[in-house]
Amino acid sequence: MSTKGKIISWLVAILLVAGAVFVYFKFYFVFGEGVKAGELNQIVYKGWVWKTYEGRLIQTGFKSNQKAGGSLQSNEFNFSVVDKAVADSLMLCSGKNVELHYKEYNGWLPWRGMQRYVVDRIVSVSEGGVQSEIPVFTGGETL
Repeated sequence: MSTKGKIISWLVAILLVAGAVFVYFKFYFVFGEGVKAGELNQIVYKGWVWKTYEGRLIQTGFKSNQKAGGSLQSNEFNFSVVDKAVADSLMLCSGKNVELHYKEYNGWLPWRGMQRYVVDRIVSVSEGGVQSEIPVFTGGETL
């Protein structure tokens, strides 16, 4: 093999290794893990080619969106679920307060879900609903 052929072979090998390292860190390296808590709004099974489980968690509190003139909006946590057993359990928990353990990736893959956040287990579930401390009067009562 000539010197030119060796140089080209080494360049191709280096490019392949660099590409593999990039793909690993972009799509498979777990960037972060944690737990999010809130009321489970929805979990759906959808997709054109790869059907995946996608969910939305509404967290307590509000955040201000400065770009929209300082209006208030709720904190939403959009996530994907890979494990069918976890998704089936979440489908029974709609409207309840849940704590979900998730992994954050740098990029999403279509067969893993549409989000960078992938829920892998349910930490806890409690009944949802906010208890109001405002008394309700139907009429005729005295304060």
